[in-house]
Amino acid sequence: MTGAPSGGPVPPARLVPAHYEPPRVPLEVLRHASVPDTLGVGRPGKVGLLELGFERVDGRTELVRHYQKSPLQIMRPLYFDPHRPDLPITFLMSTGGGVIQADRLRTDLSFGPGASAHVTTQAATKVYRMEHDYAVAQTFLTAGPHSYVEYLPDPVIPYVDSRFYQRTVITADPTATVLVSETVLSGRLARGERNAYAVFASDFELRRTDGQLLALDTVRLEPDGSEGPRGEGGRGGNGVDGPAVLAGHSVMACLFAVSPLAPARELADLLHATLAGRGLPYGVSVLPQDCGAWVRILGEHTEPVTRALTATWDALRRRLIGVPAPDLRKT
Repeated sequence: MTGAPSGGPVPPARLVPAHYEPPRVPLEVLRHASVPDTLGVGRPGKVGLLELGFERVDGRTELVRHYQKSPLQIMRPLYFDPHRPDLPITFLMSTGGGVIQADRLRTDLSFGPGASAHVTTQAATKVYRMEHDYAVAQTFLTAGPHSYVEYLPDPVIPYVDSRFYQRTVITADPTATVLVSETVLSGRLARGERNAYAVFASDFELRRTDGQLLALDTVRLEPDGSEGPRGEGGRGGNGVDGPAVLAGHSVMACLFAVSPLAPARELADLLHATLAGRGLPYGVSVLPQDCGAWVRILGEHTEPVTRALTATWDALRRRLIGVPAPDLRKT
């Protein structure tokens, strides 16, 4: 921990920039670094922290460690999965209603041996217009031996001129099962806004408990605005509409299934079979060292992609733990 100036108090380790700032920010995002003329990085309300620790206690998984710092928070975990009453469902929330410039958000989720849990967001993550600097959200998920974890947040919606870097680090024991998804929209589609953000960058890291990197998936979306004006109803995005990027689509989602409970090729075939015939472009592959499978899905509208993700979640659940996915009833 970095020491405080001579004579001053030593700040808590959580509030040291090294804790909430990523070790590396993609150049596409970093080039927007500046000093805001309002609340700057590190000011009260700009650093959101959430730490949740789950353990198996007397036959069910309990939240045993909890720390939160606004704007990140949760309500108490709920047990409404009729097929897995031992499995808590936790909704991540934000008191600010969205992500704004110079925000630095960090979420730590820890699951002990034999724990089972589902974590999601209460609603989509809105990333608002930014005039200065950028915003960062990091999630660190650690899954212990024989744990079963689902981390399936709602979509990220980058608004006009937003600059956002999202980093997700999964550290999984070889005996753990982890399902993780990520969805990003090209803007507020209902308002005709498409690819008018400045940059959206995402890194997904899959690691073992010894630090070994198994997989790294990077997304860099940086519209250049050559298709039209940026702003309300404007269209940017020639830089993200190529065949190797979004290929003209407005929604992109991916889902990673890491598990020793079924062969990787079987999981990949299951994803193929679940998505076939839905009219959505997708690609499926096994993960390195045959530790699981993953899929990326593209679409024109949010609802078909959401239904496809829900179907894959349900199919994986039935295969891996023998029960269907519950109805989360967020609406």
